[in-house]
Amino acid sequence: MSLKKLDFSILQQCMHCGMCLPSCPTYDTTKRERNSPRGRIALMRAVATDEIPLSQSFADEMSFCLGCLACQSACPAAVDYATLFETSRAEIEATGVSVSAPRRLLRFLTLDLLFTRPRFLRVVGKLLRFYQVSGAENLVRKILPKRLRELERQTPRMAAQFSNDLIDPVESGDGSSKKVALLTGCVQDLVFSQVNRDTADVLLANSCEVHTPSVQPCCGSIHSHNGEPGMARENASRLLDLLPPQDFDAIISNAGGCGSHLRHFSKLLPNEPRAALWDAKVRDVHEFLAEIEVRSPDVAPFEEEKRVTYHDSCHLAHGQKVTLEPRQVIDLIPGIERVDLSESDWCCGSAGVYSLTQPEQSQLLLERKLGHIRATGAEILLTANPGCVLQIQNEMPELKIMNPVSLLAQAYRNESKKL
Repeated sequence: MSLKKLDFSILQQCMHCGMCLPSCPTYDTTKRERNSPRGRIALMRAVATDEIPLSQSFADEMSFCLGCLACQSACPAAVDYATLFETSRAEIEATGVSVSAPRRLLRFLTLDLLFTRPRFLRVVGKLLRFYQVSGAENLVRKILPKRLRELERQTPRMAAQFSNDLIDPVESGDGSSKKVALLTGCVQDLVFSQVNRDTADVLLANSCEVHTPSVQPCCGSIHSHNGEPGMARENASRLLDLLPPQDFDAIISNAGGCGSHLRHFSKLLPNEPRAALWDAKVRDVHEFLAEIEVRSPDVAPFEEEKRVTYHDSCHLAHGQKVTLEPRQVIDLIPGIERVDLSESDWCCGSAGVYSLTQPEQSQLLLERKLGHIRATGAEILLTANPGCVLQIQNEMPELKIMNPVSLLAQAYRNESKKL
């Protein structure tokens, strides 16, 4: 797909009203029109009509965009910015603009190799785990140049056990009335596998039969967001084969970025009849819990009352429009005081690999987010996307960060301890 082949009505839909400007983090920083959603759409339209070439300058502007989709939430004309943005990035990659040899190698190692082979990804995860706990990490940090040392410190800490070690392929709760598939993700599987276990436990506690295949392909989100639609389609097909949507009442995601992509398989695979049914059955776990009227736990997750605040993942809030449900789940839990976070749906600067490609802008957004978090006086930050957790935890390691579903799971476990 290219901008020239895209339905031109999508490019024409923007009215240039400017309602998106206050919601755009990059425009807020620079106050430059080209760094705004409508400015970028004007550039896309100019490329599509051959008014300007697809140049390095255009590639740089698409790289500067976070893809946070806050502009979609603000837009009164319902402009499909996600499709425009991903089409632009795909065309940039296809034409080779701004793709150096080192970057090509990095893309091959990550997008082509790691995130298309789940077993190999787990092998790499186990090697990283050994590197991090064996002491080799400290030795390497002493000899690396400063820039590489800063990048190395952003490497996520691998979990001691991955999701397949913690969750059986099929688990049933008492009186199971719903049959659901649980998606374990990639980063979530290797780094936050306990969140997947917590998600399964919460579903079991609410009368669900949980199907969690031990080996799952990447959903393709990282490929789609980085201009590789072919790989995204391939991974979507693999998931449809692994988890036929007609077999389940719901397909559960607990990572905001993945969930946003998972809802649009019918766009990726328009000739695949199962794709539309898949889209209809994908649910963020908090959204699903609200639909089935999740059971409120009888006891608190902690011995003492805790003050918490909630940060909206961009793709959960703006991509999936799931904002109220996580708060509803949090408010059901006893012993928890939830305080509002200012600019809760403002991007933290993670945005996939944005912290690596645009470190200065990413850091500005992170510092803004951290200031608001500190102002709440919260002891725990709740958020539902692994990228956000990693971004904030790297800069604020003293803060406890949890997925809301993990807080609920902890309360359910405390119920069983009191029996």
